[in-house]
Amino acid sequence: MVRSGIGAGAFLLVCVGAFASGPADRVVTAPKSVASETNAASKALPVAELLQTVRVGSTSWSPDGQRIAYVGNASGRLNLWVMDADGGGARQLLKSNDRQASPRFTKDGKEIVYVQDKGGDELYDLYAVATAGGEPRNVTKTDEVSEISPIFSKDGRWLAFGSKVKKEPSTNVAVMEWGAGTIKVLTHETDPKASWDVADWSPDGRYVFATRSVGLEDADVYRIEVKSGVAEKLTSHAGHALVGVSEVSPDGKTLLLTSNEKGGYQNVALFDLAKKKMRWVTDTQWEAIPGAFSPKGDTFTYTLNADGRTTIQFVDVKTLKSSDRGLPAGLNSEAGAPSPFRGDGSFLFSHQDSTHAPNLYLLSASGAVKQITHTESPVLTSSPLPGSQLVTYKSFDGRMISALVWVPFNLKRDGTAPVVVMPHGGPTAQTVDSFSPRAILLVSRGYVVIAPNVRGSTGYGMEFQKANYQDLGGADLKDEIAGVDFLKATGLIDAKKVGIWGGSYGGFMTLMAIGKTPEVWAAAVDEYGILDWYTMLEHEEASLQEYEKTLLGDPVKDKAVYEGASPLKYIRSERAPLLVLQGERDIRVPKEEAEQVVAILKKEGKTVEAVYYPEEGHGFIKRENQVDELTRSVAWFDRYLKGN
Repeated sequence: MVRSGIGAGAFLLVCVGAFASGPADRVVTAPKSVASETNAASKALPVAELLQTVRVGSTSWSPDGQRIAYVGNASGRLNLWVMDADGGGARQLLKSNDRQASPRFTKDGKEIVYVQDKGGDELYDLYAVATAGGEPRNVTKTDEVSEISPIFSKDGRWLAFGSKVKKEPSTNVAVMEWGAGTIKVLTHETDPKASWDVADWSPDGRYVFATRSVGLEDADVYRIEVKSGVAEKLTSHAGHALVGVSEVSPDGKTLLLTSNEKGGYQNVALFDLAKKKMRWVTDTQWEAIPGAFSPKGDTFTYTLNADGRTTIQFVDVKTLKSSDRGLPAGLNSEAGAPSPFRGDGSFLFSHQDSTHAPNLYLLSASGAVKQITHTESPVLTSSPLPGSQLVTYKSFDGRMISALVWVPFNLKRDGTAPVVVMPHGGPTAQTVDSFSPRAILLVSRGYVVIAPNVRGSTGYGMEFQKANYQDLGGADLKDEIAGVDFLKATGLIDAKKVGIWGGSYGGFMTLMAIGKTPEVWAAAVDEYGILDWYTMLEHEEASLQEYEKTLLGDPVKDKAVYEGASPLKYIRSERAPLLVLQGERDIRVPKEEAEQVVAILKKEGKTVEAVYYPEEGHGFIKRENQVDELTRSVAWFDRYLKGN
C-alpha cells in the first residue's frame, strides 16, 4: 500500500498479482513484478520517533456505551486508560512498570477489572480499580496461579476466567462471585495436553461456555453449569478436528462456532443448542474466525483472513448473506469487550496495514465509519512509507509459500540492495499485513525485507500447519531460503548482503539458519530464540513443554528428532556476526538459551554480542528497551550488511 491521508480515511491498495480465492488458487509471482516506487521525500525514520506512535489494545465498552477502557503505552508502559466513546478525553488510570491487559467494566460501570503480571513473568492476578481512578486492589492475590481472560455474566454477579497453576500445564475454568469474592474452579483437567478457554455466559448466568483443546489438533465445545460444575460436551467429530465457541446469541439459543472439519480449514458455523445441530456459514480454504452477535441477535460477524489480510463480514442470521459494510481494506479486527457492538448497534473495530499504525474506528448503525483514535507520531504521519507487497513463490519441493515483501523507495534494479529475512514466531503463527516497526525501520534505510509464511504457519489449513512436524528447522528453513532466492530473481538484492532477524521461534530459525546454512547469511539478530530443545524442556513453562512435544514428539523415543532440530548441533559452523537480545524473566524461552549460545560462540572466537533486559519477559514492553532493541538491531545490520 502507498500511504495516503489517514486523517481523511482514504486508503489506496497496491498489490503484486491478484487475490486468490483460497490457498490452492495462488499463482507464482513474477519476480520482476516486485518493484520500487519513486518518492523524493523518502528518508530514514528515527527509532525513537517511530516508537512514539501509541499502541492501543484490549478495549472494553462501558455498560452505558459512553466510555472505552483500553490498554495503551502512551507513557511507555502498557497501562490502563479510559477515553470517551468518540476518542476524546483520554485519561491514564494506572501507572505501573508491569503490564496490564483484558479490562472489563463491572455491571454498574463503577469499576474496571483487569489482569496484571510481575516483570513479564506472565503470572497474572485479577485487579479492580475505580473508573474514576484511585488505588487498585488485587482481587485474587495468587502468587502460584495465573488468572486470565475475565468475563462477567450478563447480570454482573459472576466473573468467569481462566485459572492456571504455575507448575501445571493446563488452564482450567474458574468463577468468582463478584460481591463475595469467593472463587470456585469448575474444571479439573487431568490430561497434560488439554486446556480450557472461557468463551461466554448463557444469558441467565446458569452456564459458562468454553472450549477444551487437546494438543494442536483436537478441540470441542462444552457447557458448564456453574452451580454443579458439570461439564456437558456439546460437539463431536470423527478423527481430528478443532471446534471452538466464540459467543452465545442474546436469546441463548445459538452458539457461534469455528470448526476445521472441512478438510482442515477453519470455517464458521451456527450451533442450535436445542437440536445439537450445526449450520455452516462459510465454506472457504482461507481462515474464517467467528466474532460476535449484534444486540438484537439478527446479525453476527466473522473475520476472514485471506493470506494475512483480514476483512470483517456482517452476516444476516436468517439468510446468511454477508457484507463487509464498506470497511477499509487492510487488516481489520474486532475491538471492544464483552462485544464490539454497542447497544445502539454501532461497531468498534481496529484497522491497520503496512503503512498505517493500528487505530480504533467506529462503524455507526447507519454505515458511517469514523476514526476515533489518532495514534501516529507527527514524524510518522508526515513520512512516506513504501507498503508491503504480497508475493507467492515455490519452495525447493514445489510447495507454494506466501510472503510479504517491503521494497525501499527509489531502489535501482542493479543487485546491490541488502536484504533482511524476518521469520515469524510460533511456529503455529502467521505474519500478517500489519504495521511492522522492524520492517519500516529497515525499508526506510534501504533494506529489502521479506517475511515468509513457511510450512508450519497457520492460515493455510491444517495440512500446511502440520507440514513441519518433527522437522523444525528443516524444510521450513528451506522455505525461508527459497524466499531469498526469489528476491535474487528480482534483480534488486545482493546475495552477499543477506541478514536474518527473528524472535521466539523466529529466533530459533535465526540460530538454525546461521548454523545449518552459514553460507547464506552475513548478519543475524536473535531475540529470545531456542538453541536446545532439551534445555527448553528443562526450563520452560509447563504448558509450553506440552506444546513442544506436539511439534517434536516424545523426548525419549524421539531423541534423534530433538537433537537434529536443535541449533546447538550446528551453531559452531556459523559465520554471521550475531546479536542476541533476551528478557531476563522470559518463561517461554528462558534466558538459559541465550546464555548457552553466547558462551559457545565466544569460546569459538565468533562475533557475538548479547543484551539482557531486566524485568522483561517474552518480548520487550518498556519503551526504553524497545528503543534500545531496535536501535541496536538496525545498527548491527548497518555495520555488517552495509559496512557502516
